[in-house]
Amino acid sequence: MEYLYSVEKDRKKELKIKRSTFIAHLHYVQTMQEAKKYISKIADEHKTANHNCWAYIVGDKGETFHSSDTGEPSGTAGQPMLNALKKHEMTNIVAVVTRYFGGVKLGIRGLIEAYGKTVEAAIEISPLKKLIKLCSYKITCGYDLAEKLKYKIEHLKAEVSNVDYAADVTITISIEDHLKDNLEKYLIELEKAGKLKIIKINKD
Repeated sequence: MEYLYSVEKDRKKELKIKRSTFIAHLHYVQTMQEAKKYISKIADEHKTANHNCWAYIVGDKGETFHSSDTGEPSGTAGQPMLNALKKHEMTNIVAVVTRYFGGVKLGIRGLIEAYGKTVEAAIEISPLKKLIKLCSYKITCGYDLAEKLKYKIEHLKAEVSNVDYAADVTITISIEDHLKDNLEKYLIELEKAGKLKIIKINKD
């Protein structure tokens, strides 16, 4: 999986399903603590709701996740919400679905569909934000190598983000993390050959 996704701004979507009102809230987070804080915030805002169920995923690879049915039958709310987030390859995201009961029971299958569908509807409001992890390199080289180097850098799917011309040429390079290996190998080989100097490597 090369890319994961999240939301850029908070999203809210309300659905009426068999008289019950389901409200999905999606929010960008970077840590479990931020996710839990947001869950508490929504629960406080909807104190009179019957349920505030939730799911979150965090981590560069979406490796940390958790969900809760908060009073709904086990497996009918949190897990379907989590499944919807995973289906869209999301991370750094928390979803809370608030339910106001309308008097008609939905049954196990109905609840699973309702909670999953409400999160899906919020996700589908607009395209998700691609989360791109970048690495940057700052190198110096002679004028004789600079143009050739810039061409090679772009050929390796990297971007020259800045060039300073002084006694030597200083080039700043950015590349998506999952593409960096060939570029890094190429730069190190040139440094070992004495053709350039790597000043700094930043891995965000």
